[in-house]
Amino acid sequence: MQLSRSDQRLFALSGAATATAGVFRFVDAGRIVPFVGAAIALAMLAMLVGRSVEALGDRLGPGLTGVVQSGLGNLPELFVSIFALRAGLTDVVRGAIVGSVLANILLVLGLAFVVGGVKHGVQRFGAEQGRMVSVLLVLGVAALMMPGLTAQLHLPAAEHEVGLSRIVAVVLLAIFFLSLPAATQKQPGTVGATHVASHHVAEGSAHEWPMTLAMGMLALSGLGAAFVSEWFVHALEPATRALHISEAFAGLVIVAIAGNAIENVVGIQLAFKGQADYAVSVILQSPLQVVLVLAPMLVLLSPLVATSTLTLVFSPLLLAVLAMTALITVVVVFDGESTWLEGSALIALYTVVAASFWWG
Repeated sequence: MQLSRSDQRLFALSGAATATAGVFRFVDAGRIVPFVGAAIALAMLAMLVGRSVEALGDRLGPGLTGVVQSGLGNLPELFVSIFALRAGLTDVVRGAIVGSVLANILLVLGLAFVVGGVKHGVQRFGAEQGRMVSVLLVLGVAALMMPGLTAQLHLPAAEHEVGLSRIVAVVLLAIFFLSLPAATQKQPGTVGATHVASHHVAEGSAHEWPMTLAMGMLALSGLGAAFVSEWFVHALEPATRALHISEAFAGLVIVAIAGNAIENVVGIQLAFKGQADYAVSVILQSPLQVVLVLAPMLVLLSPLVATSTLTLVFSPLLLAVLAMTALITVVVVFDGESTWLEGSALIALYTVVAASFWWG
């Protein structure tokens, strides 16, 4: 079977980036270079995971593939968070959880609005489906914030933050599984349309992969992401000290962007092609799964993989950022229209929030 040039290029770049990151891990290359190399390799492997799942689309169906692709697209971020917990970097993990929501809704959605608006003018997307996703995201964020709010308000529940965090984690996972039937229906523009969107991006250039190749590349890229995540976390502390940035900023910005490469690339490409429905669906799917799946899994897995248990007690500023981002989601998708000016405002807000965490 002959692979498309884009697939061949993706294989070559992913392999080269991973090999280079591996060399930097075991060779003295300073404090910055290994970190940058691991971040690039992590982003490339995230894209390869997404492409491998996309190749399974004809077998799984578009709706189910959308859910699987978005879930596995967060695999590198899950690995990074697990290794960070083992290293005791809980601030990085909490920052990455909030940063994933923040980056997708403010930075990536903002870039998609700017790119689409500059080329196509006012873009329109399914307002009804957008509102459904945003409401689900708001409800999930509200639940995610409860342990932190009880701590900040010094309520009796604050003394039981571990137990409360686990209750919230179980409830959020239950909401995710309850939403699967609707997400896997074949409806354009819904939260389950990630595969459909990715197919539009690759249309005309992607060749169908055999099942064995798709499964093999998925396993290989997942294994590679596990190794690169360890290298990334190993290089994280020296790099943050050398750059004089805080663990909170590293998690909020760097880890979040590197771990969400799939949605970053695909969503912006779709907006550029004028497919605003699919662009919004792809971009909003990632933070939704971070809230409903990734954060709960880290809470439940932390006692097994780390010396300390991760709780959902966020700092006051992180709580404010979560609440603000959830509210903004409703505002920007409510009318079903986007402009480049809206996108510029979202990017500007992201820049201000990120700068606020530079020092901690």
